[in-house]
Amino acid sequence: MTLSGWFEKISGRLGARQAEMKLALRVTIAGMLALIIAKLLHLPQGYWAAITAVVIMQASVGGSLKAAIERFMGTLAGAFYGGAVTAFVAHETPFGIAVAMILGLFPLALLAAINPSFRVAPVTSLIMLLPPTGQTIGPLATAIDRVLEIMLGNFVGVMVSLFVLPARAHTLMTEAAAKVVALNADLITVLIGDPSTEPKDRSELQILHPKIRATLKKAEAAADEAARERKSHLTDAVDPEPLIRTLHRVRHDFVMIGRAAANPLPEAVLDQLGPSLQTLRDETRALLLSLAKALRTRGLPPDSATFEKALHTFVSETEALRSHALSHDLPYSSFGQVFALGFAFEQFRKDLEDLLARTEELAITRKHVPTG
Repeated sequence: MTLSGWFEKISGRLGARQAEMKLALRVTIAGMLALIIAKLLHLPQGYWAAITAVVIMQASVGGSLKAAIERFMGTLAGAFYGGAVTAFVAHETPFGIAVAMILGLFPLALLAAINPSFRVAPVTSLIMLLPPTGQTIGPLATAIDRVLEIMLGNFVGVMVSLFVLPARAHTLMTEAAAKVVALNADLITVLIGDPSTEPKDRSELQILHPKIRATLKKAEAAADEAARERKSHLTDAVDPEPLIRTLHRVRHDFVMIGRAAANPLPEAVLDQLGPSLQTLRDETRALLLSLAKALRTRGLPPDSATFEKALHTFVSETEALRSHALSHDLPYSSFGQVFALGFAFEQFRKDLEDLLARTEELAITRKHVPTG
């Protein structure tokens, strides 16, 4: 491969990792800036400010804000509690050190187990028990210095997250939501497949379902961070919870569709329902792909009229089976399967209407939401 070919290959890979590259740049800037400011302020252990700035830096502003609050709470509790133990419990001997460590760690470890927001508290307390400067400036001064350094690191980290290539949690959430919808478009193709009396090959479901679960979990995490941005008045975006709730409902709808379509239908039923079922599958996939694009670009949702028509045709044909002579010759399980499939698609239609409404809501409020 030529040098230009290698360059194009590397550029392509880096281009596909823009979000990761931006995060890496923010982490680097935050760490360097925090250390420089700490040195200018002559803080005794400025590296804690740099460490904090790096630790709290997350993929979105909301995530960084959450990490900053948790680190500050944990540091405040650990620094002053650990400082108190250091001041009032003699720990010059091995026995004294053991007693001080038990008193300094156990209560905070219990607090962290109850509330994960304080998980850094035991670590800070342990550092306070044997600080390199505690013996010269005293435990109280050491605790104050530690809190000041952590506060500086938190401040720098949040500011960098806000102003250096900012990534808003709402953007990350809608991107993950779009991927979930696109994966559902692939899922419907596998679930329905081509009507056939032969058992369907569903091995691809072992790949799609884990992907959908993982991406939905990612969307939930971003929605939690987006909600924190709203509470902190960092954005005027809509409440993210309804979108996540609707995605879960759509997922349940596809589970129902998958169960109803798990077994092949009798040939006589396929002769009547096969074409309309294929059309419904194709229109569902096309609508979901268009909807995924709308979520990704924060545009208006697509028109669902063609899907509605396909669903109406399929449901009408399933209802016609009630009066059709062949229905009397159908096994009970097959007859129930037909109507279960129609019912599952009807439930999907209702939740799809909600998903289209949520997409339109996001598009309308786009101008009020900073993007990153």
